[in-house]
Amino acid sequence: MIKPWQKHGKRCSEEQIIRILDEVRGGKAIAEVARRYGVSENTIYRWKSRFGEMNREELRRLRELEAENARLKRIVAQQALDIDALKDGVRKKWQARWRNDR
Repeated sequence: MIKPWQKHGKRCSEEQIIRILDEVRGGKAIAEVARRYGVSENTIYRWKSRFGEMNREELRRLRELEAENARLKRIVAQQALDIDALKDGVRKKWQARWRNDR
């Protein structure tokens, strides 16, 4: 059950996460960093597994690639719909000819 005082969704942006992980990589204790930013130690470990040794430039490049991937997926989906519509049109055309030839 979610309590009214609990926050929902993301609390930290990806840039903030990278900055927090940089502090951990710099030698600060995970418990200290977690306390400072108000997140659990498990959250920091999860971020480490997701972002690894990524820096800000790599994060920017990752975002660009994800945006391009989403755009390409939309294009492929639209083409699949177009192909399906064309096949449906051809099927109807041939069914009409077949009925007329009988």
